[in-house]
Amino acid sequence: MKQEPVLSSRKAAIRKLADDVAINRNKWINKNKFFYREDYRYMRFLIPEGLRVLELGCGTGRLLAELKPSHGVGVDFSQNMIEVAKSGYPHLKFYVGDIEDVDFMSTLAGPFDVIVLSDTIGSLEDCQATLFNLHRLCKADTRIIIAYYSKIWEPLLTLARAIGQKMPQEEQNALSTEDITNLLSLADFDVVKREWRQLMPRKLLGLGILVNRYLAPFPLIRRACLRNYVVARPIRDIKKRKPSATVLIPCRNERGNIEEAVQRIPKFCNDMEIFYVEGHSKDGTLEEIQRVIAAYPKLDIKVIVQSGKGKGNAVREGFERARGEILMILDADLTMPPEALPKFYDAIASGKGEFINGSRLVYPMEKNAMRFLNYLANHTFSMLFTWLLNQRFTDTLCGTKVLSKKHYLKIAENRNYFGEFDPFGDFDLIFGAAKLNLKVVEIPITYASRTYGETQISRFKHGWLLLKMVIFAFRKLKAF
Repeated sequence: MKQEPVLSSRKAAIRKLADDVAINRNKWINKNKFFYREDYRYMRFLIPEGLRVLELGCGTGRLLAELKPSHGVGVDFSQNMIEVAKSGYPHLKFYVGDIEDVDFMSTLAGPFDVIVLSDTIGSLEDCQATLFNLHRLCKADTRIIIAYYSKIWEPLLTLARAIGQKMPQEEQNALSTEDITNLLSLADFDVVKREWRQLMPRKLLGLGILVNRYLAPFPLIRRACLRNYVVARPIRDIKKRKPSATVLIPCRNERGNIEEAVQRIPKFCNDMEIFYVEGHSKDGTLEEIQRVIAAYPKLDIKVIVQSGKGKGNAVREGFERARGEILMILDADLTMPPEALPKFYDAIASGKGEFINGSRLVYPMEKNAMRFLNYLANHTFSMLFTWLLNQRFTDTLCGTKVLSKKHYLKIAENRNYFGEFDPFGDFDLIFGAAKLNLKVVEIPITYASRTYGETQISRFKHGWLLLKMVIFAFRKLKAF
C-alpha cells in the first residue's frame, strides 16, 4: 500500500483547520451570503451550465453545485470537507486528495472543459508546478479559472476574522493578478482575460449592489475590488493542421467587386469554400455571382439570397450553411485586401488565437479610405470595447473576423444571453467570443479605398448604434 506523502507543517495546519471548520463551513458562507452570491453569479457567467467541471480545493462543494455541470468533480484534501460535500451533493463526485501530489492527480480522469481554483492557489506551496501538472486534464478548449482576493484587503479581512465576521484562515500566498498571470505563463497557459469585482462585499440596504454594478467596473476603481479572476487556456502541444475554410462574402449592390474577390483570394488551404450571401441588390449583383460561379467551375463557390436585411442577418444565415471548419468574413467592398486572408487563417490554424479580428487603424490608410470622424470614432470606441471585453480590440468594426465553426455554433447556442441585438453582425460575434472566453488576436491590415459602389455606413446613424452597443455591452458584460 502506497504511503501518503508527509505534509509540511504549513499544509498540515491548513488541513487541520479545514477539518475543524468543515461542519460550519456552510454557516460561514450564509453569514457572508451577499459576497458569495455575487461570486457564484460571476462564476456562472464565466462557466455555462452543462460542462465537464473540475474544482480543485472544492471545500463543501457549494460552488461546484452552483455551476450545474454535466459532470462535476471536486477535490479537497480535507476529509471532513469532502464528507459534507458528498452528503450535500450526491449527484457530484468528490475525492480526498492533495492536488500538489502528482501521483494523486494522475488518478483523475479527464479531460475537463473547465478547471476551477477558487482561493485554492493561496494555500499551494508550488503554484507553478501544480498548474503545470494540470495539462494532462486539459484539451485544447479547456479553460483554467482562478479566483482569488486582493491583498490590499488583507487588513480588513484580518479584522473581520478577529471579530468573528469571517471564517478562520491560515496565512495565504501574496498573489496579485499579475503574479497569477506570470505563474500561468510559466506553466504554459495563455491568459485570456482578467477581471476585478466586488468593491463592496456587503449588501448594505442595496448600496452594495449599486456600487458593484455601476461603479466597481470602471478602470482604476476596479483594481480596488476585493475579488479578482483570471481565465487562461493551455498552449502546450497545440497540433498544427490545415482545416477546411469558408470565406463568407456578404454583398449588396457590389456587382463590380464579385469577380475581383474570387480572383484575389489566395488558395491558402486545400479545401476552401467561397460563399456569397446576396442582400437583395438592385445592380445585378446576384446575376454577376451566378455568372462567376459558371466561369470558375473548379472553385467551390456558392450563393444564397438572405431572407432578412443587414449584414448581421447575412452573416448568421451564411455561417449556418457554411461547411468549412474555419469561418472567415470578407467584406465585398474589398477595402480589406483579400490577399491578407492567409494571415488570418494561419493565426487560427496554428492555435495562436481563437477569434481573429482585423484592425484597420495600425497601418497608414489609402487616401479617402476612412473619413476623419469615422477614424476618430473608431479609436474612441476601440478603447471603450477593450475595457468592456477585457481583451484588446483596436477596431471592432473591421469586417474581417475569423473563428472556428464549432466556436460559432457555441456562440449561436448562447445567443439568448445577448439576444438579437446587432444589425452589424460584428458585435454578435465579438460579445459571443468574449462570453466564451475565446483568445482574441488582432491582425493589422492596410485599409484600401472603395473602387466600386458606395459605402453602406452612415456616420451618424451607425455612430448612434455604436454608442448603444457600448451601453448594451456595459449592461451585459459588466453591470450584471
